[in-house]
Formats: sequence, C-alpha cells, structure tokens
Amino acid sequence: MTRNVGQQRSSVARKAAGRTAAALAAGLALVMGAAGAAHAAPADGVRAETGCDTSPAAGSATAARTAAQESAEAPAPAATGTAAQKVSYSVTSQLPIGLWSPSSVTLRTPVTKGKVRLDVTSKGFSTDSLSVQRFDPRTKRWLDLDTAPGGGSWPTRGVFTFPVTAKGASAAHPHTVALRLQDLDRPGTLSVTASVEDGRGHTYRAPARTTTATRPQVTVGGWKNGTVLERGGDAREVTVTVKNTTNRAYPSLAASYFAYGAGASHALTPKDLVLSQYRTGQGWVRVPLLAGGCDPGMSARLLPAVKGPLAPGAVAVYRLKVAVAGSAPRDVTTADAGVTVANGDMSFFSQALPFTVRAPKAA
Repeated sequence: MTRNVGQQRSSVARKAAGRTAAALAAGLALVMGAAGAAHAAPADGVRAETGCDTSPAAGSATAARTAAQESAEAPAPAATGTAAQKVSYSVTSQLPIGLWSPSSVTLRTPVTKGKVRLDVTSKGFSTDSLSVQRFDPRTKRWLDLDTAPGGGSWPTRGVFTFPVTAKGASAAHPHTVALRLQDLDRPGTLSVTASVEDGRGHTYRAPARTTTATRPQVTVGGWKNGTVLERGGDAREVTVTVKNTTNRAYPSLAASYFAYGAGASHALTPKDLVLSQYRTGQGWVRVPLLAGGCDPGMSARLLPAVKGPLAPGAVAVYRLKVAVAGSAPRDVTTADAGVTVANGDMSFFSQALPFTVRAPKAA
C-alpha cells in the first residue's frame, strides 16, 4: 500500500510528516497485534498482520477470522447485463472501506481456458491498495486475483485477472462469477472495465462501471497540538465521534488507543499511562493498556460505544481521558500516541495524538 506524504514543503516539514507517519504505522501494528481483541497507511485502511508486534493469541484470532471468511457459504449473484452482451460486469455503488463489497462478472459466450481481465482506474487512492477476490465454488474459498503492479509510487491504473472456463455459457444460460472488492487506503472513485478472452482468439469487453470508495466520518476533538501532560497530573480528555455516512452497516465497529514514548534510558510502559473511558451509568472506567510484543509501545481496545452494527446514519461516541502516572520515567519527555477506528481487524481511520511529558509544577 502506498501513501502520499503531502505537498512539496520544506525539508523540516517533510521530516516531521515522516515521523508522524512512522508513529501511526507503529501504533497500528500495536493496535492490531498487542490488543489481541481485535503494512499500514496512516489514517486509512490497514489489515492486521502477525509478526514482531503481534501476540500468538492475536495471530490465531486473525487466522480464524480469515479462515471463516474464506470458507463462507457460496454467494449466489444474479446475472447482470443484457442478453446481447457476451460479458458484463456489476459492482455496488459504494465500496465502504473496512468492508468487502460484492461484484460479479457474467459470461454469455462459451469460454475454454480463457481469462477474465479487470482494468481499473482510480482517483483519490492507489490501485495497489485495491484488493479483489473471486469465489471458487469447487474449494468454497475466496481467492485473490492475479495482479499487475501499477507503475510509480502512486499508481492510478491496475490490472486484475483470473482464469475461467465456462463451456456452456450462452444468452440462455449465463455463467456468473462472484467477486468482492475492498479499498484498503482512502476514499475516492474507481472505474472498472471487464473483458474476457474466450480461449479461441476472441476478446469481448463489457461497459465500464464506476463506484465510490467511502468510509464513516470520524472526528477527533479536545486534543490540541502541543498538549502537555504532567507526571502525576490531571488527565486530558479526547472525544472520538464516528458517524456512518456510508450506505452499509458496519457490523464490528471497534476503536483503539495506542502510545509509544522512549527516553535516553527508559520507555513508557502500560503502568506509566492511565487511560479511562466514559460509560453511561458508570462514569469513568479504567481501560487497561497492553504492552506490544518486542516493541516498547502499548495499546488498548476501547469499550464498545454501540450495541450491534453501526447502521447507516448512526453515531458512536468514545470519550477518553489520558494521564501520565507519577512513576513514569523522568527521561521520557515526549510520546507518540493516537486512536484508530476499524471494522473488526480492518482499520479505516487513525489520527496521531502526540503529547509532551513534563515534571509536575512546584507547589
């Protein structure tokens, strides 16, 4: 996945942006791994991976979810297009980031050891961040399509292909292949043109279809640039508001907090930060932070803000307080921190919330 570090600015600004991106990437790895309950682009779609920052339990949980997805019941997409079209393609009007969106290719001409090709053009995100899979009825698994990598650091054109045989396909007996798409990066638009080589020297092309990659609207308030936390001092509040502005429900909405801070000789550990979340009817509840594997960082999966799926138009609010314990090491004076919002183990938003650590003011 690629990311745009920003406009052509001064070298100082670019270095600062690089540090922020690195902090977010490290935090996302911690959230997806060390939190356990639950290759990154900052503030956009990120898939959990096992590795140095991932506990064995988290890796097993992710593997179990992946296996469940791959062995799902066979989808039954309806044939699309008209009887006169040798090949036609369909896709939903929106591709909500963090969710798989259905798509399909319908063939109405015999194909023997042929190949379906999807030529995609994106605007607003890289085609290298697009994931496309087809359902294999024989194995009952979702399989990745073959891809041709886009050119440059921010490609806007890509090619996805898969082999196909449909000897009996015709106008009277169309053959439909179930597909699903997911944008792992950021909002934008996507245009897809499908074609099929029938194995006998003919290539048929379908009309292009366009869809919009979108995601829920997330706002973070209450945390200012240059926030200072005193060791043993008062907590600072931050509010994360998620409004589902897409046309699909998010069935597994989750939010997480991560932090990392190191000095000349010490690093912050979970006991050095106090994270609390406001719960209706309970007040402020302590949320335990967990250390992250071999990385001296920490993260926490926040308590659910809504019951069940987040329906289109619905809002989820996370109110947090962060404080630095009086026992925090004195040589740690700055910390990179932030929040992420995800559907299950797929993040679609993150924002950095760095802070400075200072000694308490003299009485």
